[in-house]
Amino acid sequence: MSNRTKKVYIGMSGGVDSSVSAYLLKKQGYDVIGVFIRVWQPEGGECTWKEERRDAMRVCAHLDIPFITLDLRDEYKKGVVDYMFREYSLGNVPNPDVMCNREVKFGAFWKWAKDQGADYIATGHYARNINNQMLEGVDKNKDQSYFLWTLERYELDHILFPIGHLQKPELRKIAKKAKIPVFDKKDSQGVCFIGQIDMKEFLKEHIKTTPGDVLDKEGNIIGSHDGVVLYAIGERHGFTIFKNKTDQTRLYIIKKDIENNTLTVDTEKIVEKGIDEFISVKNFVLRESVDTIKQCRLRYRQEKINVMKIEKEENVLKVYLENPELYSKGQSIVFYDGEVCVGGGVMG
Repeated sequence: MSNRTKKVYIGMSGGVDSSVSAYLLKKQGYDVIGVFIRVWQPEGGECTWKEERRDAMRVCAHLDIPFITLDLRDEYKKGVVDYMFREYSLGNVPNPDVMCNREVKFGAFWKWAKDQGADYIATGHYARNINNQMLEGVDKNKDQSYFLWTLERYELDHILFPIGHLQKPELRKIAKKAKIPVFDKKDSQGVCFIGQIDMKEFLKEHIKTTPGDVLDKEGNIIGSHDGVVLYAIGERHGFTIFKNKTDQTRLYIIKKDIENNTLTVDTEKIVEKGIDEFISVKNFVLRESVDTIKQCRLRYRQEKINVMKIEKEENVLKVYLENPELYSKGQSIVFYDGEVCVGGGVMG
């Protein structure tokens, strides 16, 4: 069956990545339909969704493909925003990009597209889907496999990543040569739905926070914070150190005590010997056997960490690292075998 009989609905953000993805799919002969997904944003937010939608519409007109606006505000609010509030309230640090991919882009969007007769959905993610295996994007600086760990094998069967084989400079050249209207548009930064608002300020408007003490590793009070639930392990910003209490130039959060509402900071991000011999992982997805897991990432763009062993116990994985690292509960751990992303989970 030729590509011309295959219908692809592609998520169009108004940026250059999704625009080149649509262009390449059309060149390959697919029947391409551009879809701008409108997501939730707070009242008074500064998210420029109208401008992004206008750019997406201009690109679709240039490519001579249909353009549709899909309203998924309710799905986004429930699956991403409410989840984020709930996790932060518990003292965890969730990843909204992971949840957006699972609940919206590859959840609600695919369900809608399938009802329209879609064979595939596509996005401008820097990742590769080869024989229903997810591989890192060729551009290691842009690779987004970390945010896609929730995808199951059966889902990869209907997902296309048209630009995963490209370096970003190559993509820019393609966009310019094809005269795509947004060829020189800057990459978007941050979480769209909160616009230019600082994340901590946004969270303080929606979840309960109580100011508390910042401690040194000996337990002495050396500063203050706005609420322990707002912070992540390893973070360096957002808390206040009292004058002359300690060197303020390089302090990292090394511990969050939810019960006592305290943060402990130190000059080094060091895991003490014997602490966190394994990472407890829940809500995991594995596309391969645990035996294929060789490395992992605890954060986006982090150098991969060697995995010594993994023990599977009912609904929990115990992950032992060659070099233990600090982490916050609720963050994603993503597993790799070389370039292959074999799955991931939520650290508990």
